[in-house]
Amino acid sequence: MNHFRTAALDRLAAADPGLVRLRLAGSAVLGIILAVAALLPAHFPLTVMLVGAIAAMMTAFTVNDPAPGGQAVTLVLAFLTGAASITVASLGSALPPMDSIVFVLLIFVAVYAQRFGPRGTALGSIGFFLFFFPMFLQAHLAQVPQLLIALGVGVLANAVVRFVLLRHNAEAEFLRVRRAFRARLAAVVRAAEAHLAVGGSERTRKQLRSALARLHECVLLIEDAAPDVVDARAADRLRRRAIEVELALQWLAITVQRTCSDELTTDVRDDLIARLARFRALMERDPRELPLISQTGEYSRMLVEGSRIDEHAAPGDGVRKALAELALADDRAQRAAAPESAPDPLENEDNGEDEPAPKFAYDNQTRSAIQAVVGGGLAVLGGELVSHQRWYWAVLTVFVVFIGASSAGATFVKGVRRLGGTLIGIVGGVLLALLVAGSIPATLALILVCVFGMVYTARVSQVVMAFFITSMLGLLYSLLGTFSFEVLWIRVAETAVGAAAGILAAVVIVPVRTRSVMLDDVSAVLDELAEFLERARDLLAGEQNVNIIELSRDLDRAVEQVRTTIEPLTHPVNLRSARRDYGWHVLTTLETIAFRARHVAARAQPGQLTGASADRLRQFTDRLLANIDVLRKALDAPGGPTPGTLVRDDGTPVADRIEQAETRAVLSSLSHLDEALVSLGRVFDVQATDPRAPAKK
Repeated sequence: MNHFRTAALDRLAAADPGLVRLRLAGSAVLGIILAVAALLPAHFPLTVMLVGAIAAMMTAFTVNDPAPGGQAVTLVLAFLTGAASITVASLGSALPPMDSIVFVLLIFVAVYAQRFGPRGTALGSIGFFLFFFPMFLQAHLAQVPQLLIALGVGVLANAVVRFVLLRHNAEAEFLRVRRAFRARLAAVVRAAEAHLAVGGSERTRKQLRSALARLHECVLLIEDAAPDVVDARAADRLRRRAIEVELALQWLAITVQRTCSDELTTDVRDDLIARLARFRALMERDPRELPLISQTGEYSRMLVEGSRIDEHAAPGDGVRKALAELALADDRAQRAAAPESAPDPLENEDNGEDEPAPKFAYDNQTRSAIQAVVGGGLAVLGGELVSHQRWYWAVLTVFVVFIGASSAGATFVKGVRRLGGTLIGIVGGVLLALLVAGSIPATLALILVCVFGMVYTARVSQVVMAFFITSMLGLLYSLLGTFSFEVLWIRVAETAVGAAAGILAAVVIVPVRTRSVMLDDVSAVLDELAEFLERARDLLAGEQNVNIIELSRDLDRAVEQVRTTIEPLTHPVNLRSARRDYGWHVLTTLETIAFRARHVAARAQPGQLTGASADRLRQFTDRLLANIDVLRKALDAPGGPTPGTLVRDDGTPVADRIEQAETRAVLSSLSHLDEALVSLGRVFDVQATDPRAPAKK
């Protein structure tokens, strides 16, 4: 039983690093309970209390400013925005068709507001939904004073939960993130075991890739959480060690995949799987209680075996050596997390501020807002044909599919997911409504369960979130006494109309193509890479003492944006296999570039190269920067004349005549990064020359 409980806790920690989603979902549910409890003594109508509950839920879900002070300001602004929306919605219900006109215009404001960061996104969403729900609840102008009181109570309830009951504890969250890091580290090793056990398969390869991606998310969370707990130097040191562990794990995964292509005896394969399992068993769950891995006998054996591999090579030695390097990196990371750890030689210096994005400009976000308005108008017309009373469901669907979507392809994928989740949710809503028919306490309890599920899954699965939303609405209809199969099927039809309207607007009205957005995002990756290479060169040559860990992190973020943008190309809903392969090739190449950059950032030290070696490094990086410029020009004018050719390595490795192993590893990663740039050029039809080839006469 204890083993089952431990495994369940590990999986929860791995699925939700820091338990951030659990805290948000708990805040939403607790806020609703407080708001309803505060409104009950006033004997307000059910519709009024539901507005208070909705306000508590929406503020918990959308207000995500990084600092508590910023959250407090956003909550005040949320009350003002919500009050305006409720008042206009109640007024519009008495003056049709003003309600539909304002509702459609609100879509533009809410989608456009995303460019103003977390606060803009929160206020836009709150304004939209607090206009929608009074229509859903059929509120009247005479109820506005009560609705505003309920809104204030809901916002205040969330403030109590946010700042008092479930207050953010930086140290506790950092410890939970570290536990999640351990759990996800073990998940990668477990996936490597499975890959070895079957001799390599496409399914286990995907599992290994997924486990590495989830580990990388956790590394970024450590980087975000560390400065809130430790000083700047210690945070920088911990980031460096966490990246080293990630690099060691990635190398282990690569080595395992290569080893699977070799001819291995059953004994060797079983031995490697057993070693991976023993290493996984050493992963502690609570870093405060269990010993460092270096304090175990298994650790010493792994290091000794890894050091002998070069002299006595044997099948599977690559995995053994990679495992020893992972154990060493893990030990260094654990020591870096200890408060008494030694300082790092690098200072955490300011790398300069990014140029602020223009707040008012005609760009892809503006075009998405225009598309949303047109889609909203079409949804009103189509929704009226389905139902004169519930047309607003179609407009809501348009808003949902455009929020966070940067291209026509992303809008299509979100529309399909929304419709699929709604269809599944209809079944759930019907079953739940029938299950608790006539029992108000049971209905309320299940509504809270649906709210929890909706908030908890919002960031990981739109289909599951839509399921919980639709199920919750079915229960609300039951609570309001308006539940029927006809109403639920109207909900499906309106969702289909809204999804179709949104997709049509995205494809026809000033369309934002997925490939166009992808090219812009890839260009942003190249910008980050160019800055990283320049700073890394200055650091290695001893010209500047800069923190390139931060720059590698910016590069990671840019690649993650490409991953989000390119999803419509790689998603199974895209039936063209050639486009899926194209998308995966772009993404894999960029991930390789980010991986090599992290490798350089983790191992680079000031002044590692001097004299002739520094001159050769400058020549090498100048060639890489020139290749990046060629790729940028190709991305700026897709389909146009070739802007030039990429220059391959001239056959003189920059790592030649370097004795230090650490320095050779850094320069080797730069060489691999060079190869990845050439590979990226092939994707975009940019040819590469080989200076070693004889010149044509």
